[in-house]
Amino acid sequence: MFIRKSIGIVAVIAAVCFLASCAVSPPKVEPVVSLGDPMEQVNRLDKDIGNARNNQLNVLAPTTFARAEAFLNESKKVLDNGDDPSIILQKITKGRAQLRLAEEMSKRARTVLPDLIKARDLARAAGATNFGADYAEVEKQFLELTKAVESDKLSRARKNQPKVAECFRQLELRAIKDQTLGEARKLIKQAEKEGAQKTAPKMYAVAKKRLAEVDAFITEHPYQKVKMHTMASDALFQAGRVLQVTRQSQTIRTMQPEDITLWVEEMLHKTANRLSAPDMRDKSIDTQVENILGSITALQEDRRFMMDKVKTRQAEIEAMKKQIASLEGRTREEQAARERLAAEKRFNQLFSEVRDFFNPDEAEVYRQGTDLVIRLRAIKFPVGKHVIMPSNYTLLNKVQRAIRTFGEPDIVIEGHTDTTGFEIRNEHLSQKRAEAVSSYLVANGTLSMEKITAVGYGSKRPLASNRTAEGRAINRRIDVIITPHPQRL
Repeated sequence: MFIRKSIGIVAVIAAVCFLASCAVSPPKVEPVVSLGDPMEQVNRLDKDIGNARNNQLNVLAPTTFARAEAFLNESKKVLDNGDDPSIILQKITKGRAQLRLAEEMSKRARTVLPDLIKARDLARAAGATNFGADYAEVEKQFLELTKAVESDKLSRARKNQPKVAECFRQLELRAIKDQTLGEARKLIKQAEKEGAQKTAPKMYAVAKKRLAEVDAFITEHPYQKVKMHTMASDALFQAGRVLQVTRQSQTIRTMQPEDITLWVEEMLHKTANRLSAPDMRDKSIDTQVENILGSITALQEDRRFMMDKVKTRQAEIEAMKKQIASLEGRTREEQAARERLAAEKRFNQLFSEVRDFFNPDEAEVYRQGTDLVIRLRAIKFPVGKHVIMPSNYTLLNKVQRAIRTFGEPDIVIEGHTDTTGFEIRNEHLSQKRAEAVSSYLVANGTLSMEKITAVGYGSKRPLASNRTAEGRAINRRIDVIITPHPQRL
């Protein structure tokens, strides 16, 4: 006990001295005394820094955030080397002090630079990070202003805010026209080459009309952001749709009417069979569709019922645990110790179960302190995109099973890339991919949105050398970190 208290006192003194030595005059932030298992403390700070990155503290308070991250990396090195645990805890304490300071600085930046931050967010959402050096230059100016806020140079930050915000707005408009509409034009042009005007004239007219409407709207109303993004997304969707309709129509033109009917019937039958729905190929196409929709509705209702039942059962189990503890007269400390041991045993059992869900070429499953990590090796995205493709569904369904095995844990989805291209774009792409996986899990009823955090690290956390194709492939990954609640195991 005396040693732990001494470690805490030393850590507090060190953190206070560190803050006092900074050139910036920060708001008063009390450092947090880090005690307990070093590995657990390192993992906890790692998660908190990940959440902070997700909340943009790395760009709103870049200098202070970098210090917090440096202390985290130093503590990891000390932990890996097996050095004195007191050194780890001191670095964790300093890291937490810097992280809390970064939170305060980010609040100040949001107050001083609200228009600039909004302009940057909109430009990134539109795909401006794809412009490489052009975006990087404006991002550099943005970071100079957030660093000015950290240094109490508020007048300079406010003075230059409009100029940099306008640069982001120009990038946003360029991104919408060149990226979204450029892609739409490319798809329509391809459809034209494949005969869309004759094979799919109705869809071709719709796609061309949408493209012209959004192009004119952007030019006339450059500041109506919400409608602009909505219209651009729809134009891209319709462009992709006309290409697919053209190709399908070309295929159907070579088929006999009976072959077309059997082809549609087979698709419906495969879907119905996967849903365990009755075989209704002796009925009309409309009836077969209703059969599928009815089966999906029934499954959704059944899932909601089972989730409610699980929650009720968990509540009953918790009540029974408390009742048993009371009847047996155990002290609170004894009961807590028994529960910890039981939770540890249960975690190990569930860990073994989850590990068996995946083949070695699909994912690596390992334990990291009190967390379980699923490193998805087999997940694939289109180059430069963040769309979840059907080929990933089987793997992500296994991830869903793994998460549900632990009830309702907290989840962190980490996106990682290799070093190819610009780091700013890689970081943004990794964030969007992590968010895509998060959205998939939420849409499929795995967990609610507030239970999942998506973080993009770009190429900052490589597992292998980026000098080889094999190493780059290893570094392009999604990590799913599951943090169970011991009382629910």
